[in-house]
Amino acid sequence: MSAVLLAGPAAEPWTVAELKAFLRVDHDNDDAVIASLLAAARAQIEALTRCALITQRWRLVSDAWPRDGRLRLRIGPLRELVAARVYDVDGAAHALDLGRFVLDPVAGVIAAPGWSLPQPGRSIGGIELDVALGFGDAATDVPELLRHAVRTLAAHWYENRGLAAIGSSVAMMPGSVAAMIASYRTVSL
Repeated sequence: MSAVLLAGPAAEPWTVAELKAFLRVDHDNDDAVIASLLAAARAQIEALTRCALITQRWRLVSDAWPRDGRLRLRIGPLRELVAARVYDVDGAAHALDLGRFVLDPVAGVIAAPGWSLPQPGRSIGGIELDVALGFGDAATDVPELLRHAVRTLAAHWYENRGLAAIGSSVAMMPGSVAAMIASYRTVSL
């Protein structure tokens, strides 16, 4: 099952002003750099943990329904199933009743009995599910350890941005950040 980001988060886990205070930066010259490092650090933490920090909309695309009727998401936390579609042989989308599905947000599973779902008419990408993922809509909804990991990683990149440019060896992610996100990481087999 592939996933496509439809709408990213409306905010970051920290504001530029909060990160500037953490960095002890008292000028506005680097605001754009700090904002981009903040977004990049959030994206890196999300990629490593497979957790959307702030609510985002994703489209999950599959070729067929799983035999056991349980779609296991590779990213979470699952908040809501927004839409479900099946494509027929002519490529027309048919909306499915969301009441057919049962969500298990803790396990990151969307379930429905296989017999209750129409089979897709096209063999590739015949099923689309739009979902809302994330810990919540506000920065304060994100677990504090993950927020701190984003801030620490952005600070590390900001403080070492010149060293990477001249070829010095700087760890892309400090061990402290790896330790902070360790309990949130999902291992894939």
